[in-house]
Amino acid sequence: MNSLQIHPVPALRDNYIWIIHDAVHAAIVDPGDALPVISYLNSQQLQPVAILITHHHGDHTGGNLQLLKRFDLPVYGPLHEKIPTVNNPVREGDRIQLAPLALTLDVIEISGHTRGHVAYFAATQPNNLLFCGDTLFSCGCGRIFEGTPRQMYDALRKLTSLPDNTLVYCAHEYTLGNIAFARTVEPDNADLRKLEQRANQMRQQYLPTLPTDMATEKACNPFLRCQHSGIIRCVEQFTGRKLTDPVEVFAALREWKNIF
Repeated sequence: MNSLQIHPVPALRDNYIWIIHDAVHAAIVDPGDALPVISYLNSQQLQPVAILITHHHGDHTGGNLQLLKRFDLPVYGPLHEKIPTVNNPVREGDRIQLAPLALTLDVIEISGHTRGHVAYFAATQPNNLLFCGDTLFSCGCGRIFEGTPRQMYDALRKLTSLPDNTLVYCAHEYTLGNIAFARTVEPDNADLRKLEQRANQMRQQYLPTLPTDMATEKACNPFLRCQHSGIIRCVEQFTGRKLTDPVEVFAALREWKNIF
């Protein structure tokens, strides 16, 4: 059996559509645009076996109809969102078996960015895999459009309970902008400085900064570090008030990032 490869297909303005494949079969994660997906499948002579959707936004689902006109595929997506092309709705605790890829994915509900957002987690060797849409980004997190700060905070806590060696496949190339904000919040973080240097080098070579990994995110991502005293002090200076609860810190941090 060929080992799995995960290829980023750039799409739209700054999206990545992830193609999981073994050089024969492929699963497509969040195809916001069908044309670059079809081009990649054809160039690599891959047979798609499934589409995986994390949430209902058009830049994650916009290619579904065109792909389904060409291929007869199961489309997995969140049970609690209305996505017409989803024919296999999934929820927390469901397990997806993609037999042609010898891949098992566990569904994790992570409300916040949208009400029914899900992630897909695979326990594989040598690294675990996480496809988390717009909830966790490299050095950042998604905007809270439909959920609450508490829901998004809890969703991120759920993801950070995954092993440190989990590779995190986010859906957007937001890393440098996120790092710039993180450096404002935690200017003395040495791990963050190293990440910035590495990310700059990659983007200068037109390479994706993704995947990131959970260990790096725990060390650098301010939205996962709301209990650290330096971040609390910095956010209190921004708000002009005392913050005693990590969710309050998180909510203020997200509001700050919205206007950064």
